Amino acid sequence: MFKFSPAFEAPTGSPIRELFKYLSQPGMISFAGGYPASDLFDREGLEAAAARASQQTALCLQYGPTDGLAILKDQLAQLMSRRGTPCTPQELLVTTGSQQGFDLLLRVLVAPGDTVLVEQPAYPATLQALKLQQADVVTVPVDHDGLDVAALAALLEAGTLSQTPKLLYTVPTFANPTGATLSLERRLALLKLAAQHRFLIVEDDPYGDLRFSGTALPSLLALSAQVPGSRDWVVHFSSLSKIVAPGLRVGWTIAHAEILRRCVVAKQTVDLCSSPWTQAIAADYLASGALERHLPKIVDAYAVKCRALCDALDTQLAGAIAFHRPAGGMFVWARLNGGENAADYLHACIERNVMFVPGVAFYKDNTDTAALRLSFAAPGVDDIETGVQRMKQALERA
Repeated sequence: MFKFSPAFEAPTGSPIRELFKYLSQPGMISFAGGYPASDLFDREGLEAAAARASQQTALCLQYGPTDGLAILKDQLAQLMSRRGTPCTPQELLVTTGSQQGFDLLLRVLVAPGDTVLVEQPAYPATLQALKLQQADVVTVPVDHDGLDVAALAALLEAGTLSQTPKLLYTVPTFANPTGATLSLERRLALLKLAAQHRFLIVEDDPYGDLRFSGTALPSLLALSAQVPGSRDWVVHFSSLSKIVAPGLRVGWTIAHAEILRRCVVAKQTVDLCSSPWTQAIAADYLASGALERHLPKIVDAYAVKCRALCDALDTQLAGAIAFHRPAGGMFVWARLNGGENAADYLHACIERNVMFVPGVAFYKDNTDTAALRLSFAAPGVDDIETGVQRMKQALERA
């Protein structure tokens, strides 16, 4: 009846959001969504910031500049400086969540058929966006230390790619879904490859502040100062969604001026500007020092939850499941040792009021059907322990 564009003739939605219909099931314990814990939101701090911001009526209720409110860009630049990645407000584009930043980048950079590299397993929305952009997606494997940079180097040198890749997408710190962190040695090697082969590294960093053990590593953007010629080849995304509140929808992009200029034009056709109201709230919240005061509470709580999940998996599913304990973030990546299909296992778990995301959602090819992702961020400790008990029951009766 209708003639749609080729990319939308048979679109598929997010496999994770497809699970949300089960959340209304009474008593359901969810390890599925990568949602921050609602009870850890700094409600008092955000309400105070909102009250102060709302007094600036013209700023909050009027259209704002497409690249973001100046007061927020100043605060984000200061935040990046505290993270060891100095930048100027002019190098920042405020977006409606970092996902919009990625969408804008694809619109201005990737034409149908262009080669794009993606670590695998990868965040499903990334794969979905690349599919809709009709990119030629080539996957690069990961291990417990993140992206396999040696495998990437071999791929680039082999001459099997049809063209020089436009970009490589990676979550180098506490990756979604694996929880892995790219080692310092690999970070430097990756930057050298980007400068040599002239492809963009898209560094997505929503979880970097959520470290609860180990030593923090510099971002790829920060390390680019040590690798000649690499700074222009890094695009850095970040967000307040995981460390303040996703409802603010505040993300940002740091990139070369020529890239940002085109992303601003693309954003003008999408939403004109991100919400000035929530931008003003975020700016006030950051300026007040509330994030620095509240973030340790979130990190400490996630450390407890991660330990509870990993301990329960060790105790309740010993021998049946393999996983690695992350040093931060929100996710545990696991694999069923018996080779069971995780999608089938999920159905058995849902019957017992517990759910997770099967690994198939994170693969473009060479799918590991026994893999699964568990998020420890949202449920409480008691629910985590009960949920793993239910997973054990489902596995025993499968």
